[in-house]
Amino acid sequence: MSAGPGLEFEHDIAELEERIASLERQTDRTEDVEKEIRESRLELVRQLRETYDGLDAWQTVQVARHKNRPYTRDYLKLAFDEFVELHGDKHFGDDRAMLSGFAKLDRFKVMVIGHQKGRTYKERAACHFGCAHPEGYRKAMSKMALAEKYQLPLICFIDTPGAYPGVGAEERGQAQVIAESMFKMSRLRTPVICVVIGEGGSGGALGIGVGDRVAVLQHAYYSVISPEGCAGILWKSHEHAPKAAAALRFTSRDLEQLGVVDDVLTEPLGGAHRDHHQMASRLKSYLSKTLNDLEGIDSDQLVESRYEKFRRIGVFLDNAADPAE
Repeated sequence: MSAGPGLEFEHDIAELEERIASLERQTDRTEDVEKEIRESRLELVRQLRETYDGLDAWQTVQVARHKNRPYTRDYLKLAFDEFVELHGDKHFGDDRAMLSGFAKLDRFKVMVIGHQKGRTYKERAACHFGCAHPEGYRKAMSKMALAEKYQLPLICFIDTPGAYPGVGAEERGQAQVIAESMFKMSRLRTPVICVVIGEGGSGGALGIGVGDRVAVLQHAYYSVISPEGCAGILWKSHEHAPKAAAALRFTSRDLEQLGVVDDVLTEPLGGAHRDHHQMASRLKSYLSKTLNDLEGIDSDQLVESRYEKFRRIGVFLDNAADPAE
């Protein structure tokens, strides 16, 4: 699949890809041209591996936001066998930034909830660029209750810069409903798997992020705040977003070291936006394995283990000498 528009750190890669495409368009290829194509492809692989193995935090954010990166609806088409969408929160309306419904993954019947951004500008505007309103989280909670009632495992896909920050959302209880959603997830008596597939920003991500297993894609990020938001607070300017990104320690490597996530899913060479099918296949394998691992665990044990898992996040040891000594 085409990577689409290049990122600012991919200038040399983009030039090499265009060179290969130009050579492959030639109708009468000589042996020398074929040799150049082979050598160029090998060089492309080398450059992609070198570049993506050494991404810094801000570059990771750019990859996580790539417009061709697979979204929740893409994974539903590629990794799941069936999907029946469920709409509305029964209070206010249907938030298109939050997708939910019944799905089938191999032998498992599951409930899926996930953020959706949209491809075209019209779709993105309708989905509020992946920023859910309170009705989105209320919709999610009603589907969680349905999953618990019928003992369906819950799978959540996280991909949002944050919950919608508008006045209307605040008037309808944005902060309260996110807290309620987190509380409800912590007590669900059915297996819960959460995967950060792109952006994992602030409370908007945490609202559907309390699970028995929490995973993150290799080039996604999961953070208490967006880099721009952090830079605006600390340095009063979004120009310092790269500095904020480095300080926040929200890349997959950092998250795994800090114990915030359980698993990191390796992306195809050059990022998930370069190969949707391969990434979907890896995601499907992970979900199937994890569902098998969680199957049969007693509901009380699931809830207790989930609670202890999140209580351990942020634990540290103070090695300072005891003043009494």
